[in-house]
Amino acid sequence: MTRLGALVSALVLSVLAACSGDGLGSVIEAARQASQGSEGSSMRLTSSAFEPGADIPPRFTCDGRDISPRLALHDIPAGARSLVLVMDDPDAPGGTWDHWVAYDIPVGDVIEEGVGRLGVAGRNSWGRTGYGGPCPPRGTHRYVFAVYALDTSLGLPAGAEKANVLQAIEGHVLAEARLMGRYARSGG
Repeated sequence: MTRLGALVSALVLSVLAACSGDGLGSVIEAARQASQGSEGSSMRLTSSAFEPGADIPPRFTCDGRDISPRLALHDIPAGARSLVLVMDDPDAPGGTWDHWVAYDIPVGDVIEEGVGRLGVAGRNSWGRTGYGGPCPPRGTHRYVFAVYALDTSLGLPAGAEKANVLQAIEGHVLAEARLMGRYARSGG
C-alpha cells in the first residue's frame, strides 16, 4: 500500500469510528443533501388551472383574457428569503421567448390568478413588464413556469431581463420547481 493510500484508509477509518451508530447515517445523509443542492429539493409547483403537461386554458393566453394562472408552491425551504418566477416558451421560432419575469417576490405558497403586481417586475421578450400569456404563432408550444427559492433578495432594479436575473441568483438557490403546460392557437 502506498503512503497516500495508507493515509486515506486511516482517515476513512477515523471518520467511521467517530461516526458510529446513528451518527454515521446522519453524516451520510447530510453529505447526500449537500451534494444534491437545489436538484434534490422537494419543492413543487402546481396550478389549479391545468395539470402538468396538459393544455393551458385559453383564458390565460392572448386568445382569452391574457391573465396569469393561479400557481401553488409546496414545500418551500425554511430558509427562503425571496422567490423568483420565470415563464418562458422554449419552442418559439427565434429561440426561447420570455413571457414573465418577476423577482424579490415575498415568500408565500400561492401566486393568485390574474395577479397585477408580483414582487419586482422584470422585462419579458415583448419589452414589457408583467405577464404575457401563451401566444404561439403556429403549432403547439410548451410553456415552462419556474420558481426559485432564494436565500436572499436580489435588489435588482425593475425591468431586469431574465439573463440578468438568472445570473444574479447563482449561488443563492435553495430549491427550484417547474411546471410545464402546452398551448396551440385554434387554427394554428
